[in-house]
Amino acid sequence: MQCDLLTLFPDMVKSAVSYSIVGRAQAKGLVTIRVHNIREFSEDRHRVADDTSYGGGAGMVLKAEPIFRAIDALGQERSCLRIIVPSPQGVTFTQRLARDLSHESRRLVWICGHYEGIDERVKSRLEPEEVSIGDYVLTGGELSALVMIDAAARLVAGVVGDPASVEQDSFSVPLLDFPHYTKPHTVRGYPVPAVLLSGNHAAVRRWRRKEALRNTYCKRPDLLREASLTREDLELLSDISQEVNKEHRCVRGEDFNHESASTA
Repeated sequence: MQCDLLTLFPDMVKSAVSYSIVGRAQAKGLVTIRVHNIREFSEDRHRVADDTSYGGGAGMVLKAEPIFRAIDALGQERSCLRIIVPSPQGVTFTQRLARDLSHESRRLVWICGHYEGIDERVKSRLEPEEVSIGDYVLTGGELSALVMIDAAARLVAGVVGDPASVEQDSFSVPLLDFPHYTKPHTVRGYPVPAVLLSGNHAAVRRWRRKEALRNTYCKRPDLLREASLTREDLELLSDISQEVNKEHRCVRGEDFNHESASTA
């Protein structure tokens, strides 16, 4: 996975991608991340890369020409680049899109806007994908780009040591993950569920599936409509519904009717 980030704040990005799984992925040569300072492509002797907005109004806008020059400096035909602009106006970033990026053969380029955004001519000429990580506004596109890179990089083959851990992640299938526990056995009087210590692999598998369904039922019931549910899943959901109604442990499960759901 080859990534290029165009930003006004390269040190901010370089620091973030130097650690943990993404840092190790680069060390292994599985992911390449290049960071480019947009100011270095300004023709202004003071390296000015932004200016006031035509028509007035508060805030500064990133100039088009430094960005065009930065793209040209990559030395690639436009067809060899997949350009992304983090934007609250874009499509919502999902696990599916992260997986798509992880398999991308083209060079991935993020143009990180700042202040009031980017000169519209960048979008009209380069026709980038606009992608949003949520319905809120950040001070710049750097954090959004880093979120996308992190989510995609861990899906590249060989980046995560145990591929099964990636396959079981929330949203890898349309279900949230099941709860995880580690040593010691008891913490402040709260023990690990006994089934996880039983050595009964079938029972552990069923417990984990049920708890994944429970998390999804309580927290994101909308995902259940997209999931391929087995007959066992529907039986577990029936049990969960009764348990939840009895214990009042969540308030969102009523958004999904397990009785009308179809099986895979």
